[in-house]
Amino acid sequence: MYEYIKGIITENTPTYVAVEAAGMGYMINISLNTFTALQNCSGEVKLLLHEVIREDAWTLYGFHTARERELFRLLIGVSGVGAATAVLILSSLAPAELEATITAGDHNRLKGVKGIGAKTAQRIIVDLKDKIKPSDDSLSIQLPMPGAGNEVYDEALAALTALGFPRPQSQKVLRRIFDAAPDIKVEAAIKQALGMM
Repeated sequence: MYEYIKGIITENTPTYVAVEAAGMGYMINISLNTFTALQNCSGEVKLLLHEVIREDAWTLYGFHTARERELFRLLIGVSGVGAATAVLILSSLAPAELEATITAGDHNRLKGVKGIGAKTAQRIIVDLKDKIKPSDDSLSIQLPMPGAGNEVYDEALAALTALGFPRPQSQKVLRRIFDAAPDIKVEAAIKQALGMM
């Protein structure tokens, strides 16, 4: 198995790069995140690799960061998510956004990715929620919250933060509560949230 490649980019497109290393040219599939990162690179580059070997094809996938490659590997471990779909997800959401989306259980945000249906989105979240340890930058991402902007949600969030609970954790818990019961009252939402913290 290949770990990484160092070489000169001879062709750079939003979906793949050609890298020349030791006189050989390698076509490597990439995400838009990696494509963007490579725009500022000149000279020799290093891409972390993941190879997918099938009966009819041998394909290399390249990543600018170890974090993106790890997310790719977690995604392809989910039933029904192939390498092409994983790259599409990583092209639609930056690694921090994807981590925040999965840990928050945001099915709708995942369904916004082309080719991802409700069942696949739910499967990704169920399978990966406990495997992803969100980084500091993913915790700081403010995903749109159901009920955000409505008085009940705002009051419940204010109460939880006033009680000393971190805002991201409070938002995550309130998201689950409002998903299940959009018309819940303030007191009930706070009590339920306290039991889930």
